[in-house]
Amino acid sequence: MIEPVEVHFQPQSRDPNDEMVLEAAINGRADALVTYNVTDFAGPAERFGISVLRPGDLLKKVKPRAKLPTR
Repeated sequence: MIEPVEVHFQPQSRDPNDEMVLEAAINGRADALVTYNVTDFAGPAERFGISVLRPGDLLKKVKPRAKLPTR
Protein backbone atom coordinates (compact mmCIF):
# COMPACT_ATOMS: atom_id res chain seq x y z
CA MET A 1 0.00 0.00 0.00
CA ILE A 2 1.35 3.40 -0.91
CA GLU A 3 0.65 6.35 1.34
CA PRO A 4 1.56 9.95 0.68
CA VAL A 5 4.31 11.48 2.75
CA GLU A 6 3.55 14.85 4.23
CA VAL A 7 6.20 17.46 4.86
CA HIS A 8 5.36 19.05 8.18
CA PHE A 9 8.09 21.56 8.70
CA GLN A 10 11.16 23.34 7.59
CA PRO A 11 14.44 21.98 8.96
CA GLN A 12 14.35 21.90 12.74
CA SER A 13 17.45 20.02 13.81
CA ARG A 14 21.00 21.27 14.24
CA ASP A 15 22.18 18.27 12.24
CA PRO A 16 20.73 18.03 8.70
CA ASN A 17 21.24 14.25 8.77
CA ASP A 18 18.68 14.01 11.59
CA GLU A 19 15.90 15.57 9.53
CA MET A 20 14.84 12.38 7.74
CA VAL A 21 14.69 10.49 11.04
CA LEU A 22 12.51 13.18 12.58
CA GLU A 23 10.29 13.34 9.48
CA ALA A 24 9.86 9.53 9.53
CA ALA A 25 8.86 9.67 13.19
CA ILE A 26 6.31 12.40 12.50
CA ASN A 27 4.83 10.66 9.46
CA GLY A 28 4.81 7.33 11.29
CA ARG A 29 2.99 8.92 14.21
CA ALA A 30 5.69 7.70 16.59
CA ASP A 31 5.19 8.07 20.31
CA ALA A 32 8.93 8.29 20.91
CA LEU A 33 12.35 8.40 19.31
CA VAL A 34 14.93 6.17 20.98
CA THR A 35 18.44 7.50 20.49
CA TYR A 36 21.69 8.36 22.21
CA ASN A 37 21.50 11.69 20.35
CA VAL A 38 19.00 13.27 22.72
CA THR A 39 20.59 16.72 22.43
CA ASP A 40 19.79 17.14 18.73
CA PHE A 41 16.34 15.54 18.80
CA ALA A 42 14.75 16.71 22.05
CA GLY A 43 13.57 20.18 21.02
CA PRO A 44 12.36 19.43 17.49
CA ALA A 45 10.67 16.12 18.37
CA GLU A 46 8.86 17.48 21.40
CA ARG A 47 7.40 20.30 19.27
CA PHE A 48 5.52 17.51 17.47
CA GLY A 49 4.54 15.64 20.64
CA ILE A 50 7.21 12.95 20.25
CA SER A 51 9.20 12.13 23.35
CA VAL A 52 12.92 11.41 23.05
CA LEU A 53 14.39 8.62 25.16
CA ARG A 54 17.81 7.07 25.60
CA PRO A 55 17.77 3.27 25.09
CA GLY A 56 18.32 2.65 28.80
CA ASP A 57 15.39 4.89 29.71
CA LEU A 58 13.13 2.97 27.34
CA LEU A 59 14.19 -0.33 28.88
CA LYS A 60 13.39 1.00 32.34
CA LYS A 61 9.89 1.90 31.16
CA VAL A 62 9.07 -1.38 29.41
CA LYS A 63 10.91 -3.89 31.58
CA PRO A 64 9.91 -3.90 35.21
CA ARG A 65 12.69 -4.73 37.57
CA ALA A 66 12.60 -8.28 38.85
CA LYS A 67 12.10 -8.46 42.57
CA LEU A 68 14.53 -10.66 44.41
CA PRO A 69 12.97 -13.29 46.64
CA THR A 70 13.08 -12.47 50.32
CA ARG A 71 14.10 -15.02 52.89
